Amino acid sequence: MRSRVAGTSLLEMLLVIALIAALGVLAAAALGGGFAGMQLRSNAKQIAAQLRYTRTQAITTGRPQRFTVDPRAHAWTAPNDRRGEIPPSLGVRFIGAREVQPTAGEGAIVFFADGASTGGRVQLQAKQTAWNIDVAWLTGEVRMHRVEVGAR
Repeated sequence: MRSRVAGTSLLEMLLVIALIAALGVLAAAALGGGFAGMQLRSNAKQIAAQLRYTRTQAITTGRPQRFTVDPRAHAWTAPNDRRGEIPPSLGVRFIGAREVQPTAGEGAIVFFADGASTGGRVQLQAKQTAWNIDVAWLTGEVRMHRVEVGAR
């Protein structure tokens, strides 16, 4: 006569682990704004990194360096032929010094050899969420922060 031991089978344990993983993915997507939110943050981080790169190039070369963004073309450029595109699904805005803008509608932030800059803001938006990438004019510091569009 065989006695049966109470417990859980390997199949039941794997099923529970799969269920927990699925719930975790759903929760992360809901909290982070889903794919659009991840795409928004990823592009904002890329632009912030390129702005920091531009500042570093100005300091190391001892010459002013320019980062440009074209909101209509959804594109940016940085020193040493670095270029990138911003997905058309994201809104792009630029606020900065008019004196250094290459052409109408295109924005630029110039970094100087001492690390200072002309300052400005690049804003990327998806639905009701936006990321502001701010560049301080005095220090050239690049900072990112998330904002809710329409919130005051």
